[in-house]
Amino acid sequence: MANTFQHFIDELQTRTAQTQLGGGSKKIDDQHRKGKLTARERITYLTDPDRPFVEIGLFVGEGMYPEHGGCPSGGVVTGIGYISGRQCMIVANDATVKAGAWFPITAKKNLRAQEIAIENRLPIVYLVDSAGVYLPLQDEVFADKEHFGRTFRNNARLSAMGVLQVAAIMGSCVAGGAYLPIMSDEALIVEGTGSIYLAGPYLVKASIGEDVDSETLGGAVTHTDISGVVDNRYPDDQSCLDAIKRIFGRMGTPANAGFSRIAPALPAKNPAEIYELLPTDRVKPYDMREILERLVDNSEFDEYKPTYGQSLLCGYARIDGWAVGIVANQRKVVKAKGKTGAGSSGPGTPAAELQMGGVIYGDAADKAARFIMVCNQKRLPLVFVQDVTGFMVGSRAEQSGIIKDGAKMVNAMANSVVPKFTVVVGNSYGAGNYAMCGRAYDPRLMVAWPTAQMAVMSGASAAKTLLQIQVATQKAKGQPMTSDEEQAQLKKITDQYNAQLSPYYAAARLWVDAVIDPLQTRTVLSEGIAAANHAPIEQPFSVGVIQT
Repeated sequence: MANTFQHFIDELQTRTAQTQLGGGSKKIDDQHRKGKLTARERITYLTDPDRPFVEIGLFVGEGMYPEHGGCPSGGVVTGIGYISGRQCMIVANDATVKAGAWFPITAKKNLRAQEIAIENRLPIVYLVDSAGVYLPLQDEVFADKEHFGRTFRNNARLSAMGVLQVAAIMGSCVAGGAYLPIMSDEALIVEGTGSIYLAGPYLVKASIGEDVDSETLGGAVTHTDISGVVDNRYPDDQSCLDAIKRIFGRMGTPANAGFSRIAPALPAKNPAEIYELLPTDRVKPYDMREILERLVDNSEFDEYKPTYGQSLLCGYARIDGWAVGIVANQRKVVKAKGKTGAGSSGPGTPAAELQMGGVIYGDAADKAARFIMVCNQKRLPLVFVQDVTGFMVGSRAEQSGIIKDGAKMVNAMANSVVPKFTVVVGNSYGAGNYAMCGRAYDPRLMVAWPTAQMAVMSGASAAKTLLQIQVATQKAKGQPMTSDEEQAQLKKITDQYNAQLSPYYAAARLWVDAVIDPLQTRTVLSEGIAAANHAPIEQPFSVGVIQT
């Protein structure tokens, strides 16, 4: 591996290991002393060992809520895995993090997990062990549309869709959170550690003066033998998880969208060479074809209109056997033939235009729009590979209709009915993020390599722009900055902006679902398409009024 790339992988591995500890070793030991498995141990026990588990939102909450002691992984572990051979979504509260309480970002992550289940019609398992809403931040998690209550709305919608939901009450389940397992299709509970009630013993005492212990109020015997709220009880975590395995082992055959898949084949070119091919210097050009050929089966990329609109690569390939259409930013400088006229090399000879890598030009946007529409005709999932600085600017671009061409591409992409997946390998700036299927455009999964950066514009451009504004403001006040003051301010702005460019900053806020090693890309995309294949396409493809 190139030394220049090694530090990105080292950082990813270090951050991963630290985050997977949740609330730390002492809290993990506390769980074990109570006879409980941790959230990650429960998932490992529950899922098929020979199938991948694609974690969603590992770095959620990173660097957030420092005044509250932090919230590693948002206090909940979520991901796509397999139980008894059946692909599903799993949501497991991490009781080592503030007793599994819901921070604002916890709600966002839970809703994202349910969104994936809804879009892909994936069965969902909830391993419940939560103290409920984190009260010091209740105003940010309780009452709004995308807050805590939306979870129960989604419970109801999933059930109505015929998507199985199984809940295991393996710890506390308090207040409004009590509705989540009981609105699931099947509810199980662990004796001695599982409890469920609308109000705990202290609140009951304060409210109505009744003295009652936790087990009598909402323990396993109460809710299986007396209230009938829960279906079955089990003596420990393992036996409860075994019951979930049996439930999934008896499920019927899932629906199928019919996406094309043949026997998978590894890339003919070594994927590890990506580490050598992808420059860590963001202005250095490279050939995106070489990256794609190390991601797709047999390294076969069947390009669409290869000599037209070359700043975007469009083409057909297979990833782990799945047929896909790929739209990727070309990062090398290309020479495009222009229209006959001023600037041409002779009568009737098209003028040559040098197009910068990573920029979307009008001809490329036009090509991509048509390619996206063709993929919808063919029912091909779309994969967007981003390393984009934005659309071309300037008088020549404006006069040639760059806004019109860009709008056409965004329209086709936004209205696509086939599942979309996005991989950010480098830059993801401005409107380029949008056109290349950023989070706002509902990719089924969106992941980033550790080399990714995401913002309105690059750190250098943003810092210089913000500095110019400050310099002008100070000058207008009659307090012009000295050269040294300008340089100090530029460094301060640049450092602050660059921190927000980090893929981990994006992952902490769920702008991306995961930060992954490039060598994990094929597995993540394959599992995403497999999930999407559970949801037949029922909506017709229509772009409405499209720019021409």
